[in-house]
Amino acid sequence: MKKASLLLIALLLVVLSCGASSSSGENGKKTIVMGTSADYPPFESVDTQHGNKIVGFDIDMAKYIANKLGYNLQIKNQDFDGLIPALNSKRIDFVMAGMVDTPAREKQVDFSKTYYNSYQVVLARKGENIKTLNDLKGKKVGVQLGTTQETLATQLNKRLPMTLQKWDKLNEMVEALRMKRVDAVITVDTVAYGYTNKYKDLNQFNIKATGPAKGLSTSDPISVAFPKNSKLTAKFNKVLDQMDKNGEKQKLVNKWIKSQK
Repeated sequence: MKKASLLLIALLLVVLSCGASSSSGENGKKTIVMGTSADYPPFESVDTQHGNKIVGFDIDMAKYIANKLGYNLQIKNQDFDGLIPALNSKRIDFVMAGMVDTPAREKQVDFSKTYYNSYQVVLARKGENIKTLNDLKGKKVGVQLGTTQETLATQLNKRLPMTLQKWDKLNEMVEALRMKRVDAVITVDTVAYGYTNKYKDLNQFNIKATGPAKGLSTSDPISVAFPKNSKLTAKFNKVLDQMDKNGEKQKLVNKWIKSQK
């Protein structure tokens, strides 16, 4: 084999061995890759009216942090339950997708400090007499795969028998709810507000850690996920602390979350 061919193979191996953050943009900045699942408004969703751009609270947070740290930001959209495998295979550098810091996930990835807290709710059709957790008994209940809502619903199902339906995409699950293919959906308040404002045939109620849910976790501390021992974790935490102090995070909360209520 010619030396030139050996050199080309060596260069290819170097490129393939590099992580997701190895590329640089035209401005000379290193690019970091964010993984998300853009079916979770107001955290992330596809804006079909403006060129199918991915927009939301997490997106603006990530753009602000990347800019402060001197990185270009690239966003990869995929199913939620594939985000941690993509992170650990170094196809992405971090995840912002309304992801909750849980003990099970901490075994696989590192998390930033909590940057938002959400609460579990039940989304249902108006007029269907589903107003409490007990009303879910025997009903078809939708949850998104890989989420803390799936975990909560699985635990509830042992105490309050339901027929659980697991979906990749939350927006498809909500459409199924409106078409009466499921009776209710377990999600979080921040996401549910967007749907109840958009669809007047839906309402929601909070799941409290009482009754069938006594002793179960009904709140979601949302954080950024990183591969184990990532140097980005400390860098992101520093900017998140700054955003708490300078009011930048509150501006985004007002823009994306409080504006829905």
